Amino acid sequence: MATESTTLGGGCFWCVEAVYTRTDGVVSATPGYAGGTTENPTYEEVCSGRTGHAEVVRVEFDPAVISREDVLRLFFRAHDPTTLNRQGNDVGTQYRSVIFYEGDDQRVAAEAVRAEVDAGSGKVVTEIEPLERFYPAEAYHRDYYDTNPRAGYCRLVIAPKLKKLGMA
Repeated sequence: MATESTTLGGGCFWCVEAVYTRTDGVVSATPGYAGGTTENPTYEEVCSGRTGHAEVVRVEFDPAVISREDVLRLFFRAHDPTTLNRQGNDVGTQYRSVIFYEGDDQRVAAEAVRAEVDAGSGKVVTEIEPLERFYPAEAYHRDYYDTNPRAGYCRLVIAPKLKKLGMA
């Protein structure tokens, strides 16, 4: 099976990861950091808003099962791409809406899907940037929703999002 990866930031990476781990054709969804200047950043450093990094998820998928464009369409449905540096109560550049591409094919697809979504609102602020480096998050962030379903953030933010998307 030949897979492809894309790196997406749509607010808290716990939410993005929970969505993609429930998506047919997704092989893995790894939370991490990208887009900043600090090497090997920690969660605390990224949360400070001073690293330039966004919380992201590296989504590895099988394009024979789910297309690159459908991965991106789900991304736009799973968060609010019209709010600048904010998703709900998560505020700061580390929560920005961003697609990090690897190669022209990914850039073109990201631009096309963003334009498709923007045609409905004219307010999409999602950035499209080349991926320079992805730093995996600390182990305790992986599978966060599945291992902490009773945690407040999981019950109040992630569970309703999954329900809205028909994944709960």
